[in-house]
Amino acid sequence: MWTRTVGIGSAGRVLSSSTRTGAALAVAAMLCVQLGLALSVGLFDHVGPEGAAWLRLAWAGVLVLVLVRPRPSSFSRSALLACVVLGVVTAGMTMLFMAAVARLPLGTASALEFLGPLTVAITRGRGGKRLWPVLAAVGVLLLTEPWEGGADLVGVGYALASAVCWATYILLTQRVGDEVSGVRGLAVSMPVAAIVATLVQGPAVFGHLSWELLLAGLGLAILLPVVPFSFEMLALRRLTASAFGTLMSLEPAIAMTIGLLVLHQVPDLAAAAGVLFVVVAGVGAERTGARERVAAP
Repeated sequence: MWTRTVGIGSAGRVLSSSTRTGAALAVAAMLCVQLGLALSVGLFDHVGPEGAAWLRLAWAGVLVLVLVRPRPSSFSRSALLACVVLGVVTAGMTMLFMAAVARLPLGTASALEFLGPLTVAITRGRGGKRLWPVLAAVGVLLLTEPWEGGADLVGVGYALASAVCWATYILLTQRVGDEVSGVRGLAVSMPVAAIVATLVQGPAVFGHLSWELLLAGLGLAILLPVVPFSFEMLALRRLTASAFGTLMSLEPAIAMTIGLLVLHQVPDLAAAAGVLFVVVAGVGAERTGARERVAAP
């Protein structure tokens, strides 16, 4: 094993460095996601939230296919199957969340969807590590205040389905990242996601497209999901699924910060307290979430 080739102190430093890198990649991915969502508002007015999600996924599938050019023959059967399933899950997670947001307040939809990574964090955590998901859950509730506003049962169903997809996405992304080097796995999963999204939503959007929308979708696809999904795959090579799931709780805090800076939305006291909870949880997850090194694929 690799740990036998270095001293205990050196191994600790390697693990710590790997964990910090993984946490930084996860945070960078969340920043890209939130900025991409903020810039998607203009597309929502023309093609709706589901159409905007399809446009991003379609362009993302084309981009990674052209840039990476994966060879299916270089994948093992299990790795290729995992990439295909990851693509289906990615499309489902994106489309279902957009459908939920169309029927529920954003805070309610976000809190329900976060049940996915939170469940992963709790079930995969050990000992004291279970504290971080609990703190994250309290912070997310304070940030999103899901008790505000009415709840549409269909929207709740969409959000819970998206939560299941998100939890599955985390586990599958970690598996793909362990079995496939670089971002070749993403070059299979994203085209699959694009095909699934096109079959579901494409026909309803085709008639509303223009060159301006296509170019906007191209730029947006780079910001969301190509860059963040790549970062997430690399982060999950360095973090446990529990740590990654808990770090995702920082996303509402990042969203609130971008809302303050870009949209001038001033948070109330509950939201500020929520930020404190999720930051503490994120730091705890970052310090205790290193993975044992796996063999290079």
